[in-house]
Amino acid sequence: MARIQLQFPDNQYYYATRMTVRVTDINAANHLANDSMISMISEARGRFMFDAGIEDLREDGTGIIVTDLATTYRAEAHARDVLLFEVGVMDFNRYGGDIIFRITRPADGRLIAMAKSGFVFFNYRTHQVVPMPPAFLARFPDVNRIE
Repeated sequence: MARIQLQFPDNQYYYATRMTVRVTDINAANHLANDSMISMISEARGRFMFDAGIEDLREDGTGIIVTDLATTYRAEAHARDVLLFEVGVMDFNRYGGDIIFRITRPADGRLIAMAKSGFVFFNYRTHQVVPMPPAFLARFPDVNRIE
């Protein structure tokens, strides 16, 4: 099977947050477990969206839905490692786009993982995909658009 290759332009990262790997995030091989990394990516996404003014669920019932997730691992992380999650967006379309992640360990500069998460805006009351809110789009005027 072909390996996934994830590389993103440096100018697409708009937000950064740090998280510490907990002992409970470690698997039997004594490194950060896949499911824990996905949870940390989800937390980084939530922090980014909150910072961008997108609440988990707006009063009108609109939020986002993750449509896919691809992750590539480059190095192990261990308990008590502080990881830097750089988060960005790219490839906007009418309804959503991609959220990108670069996860590094600042203590030694190692690249731990790269990830891409597709998303669309979704109205949970009507159960329909809805256009991206203009206010969100306006926060990222230099993001490329695909149709």
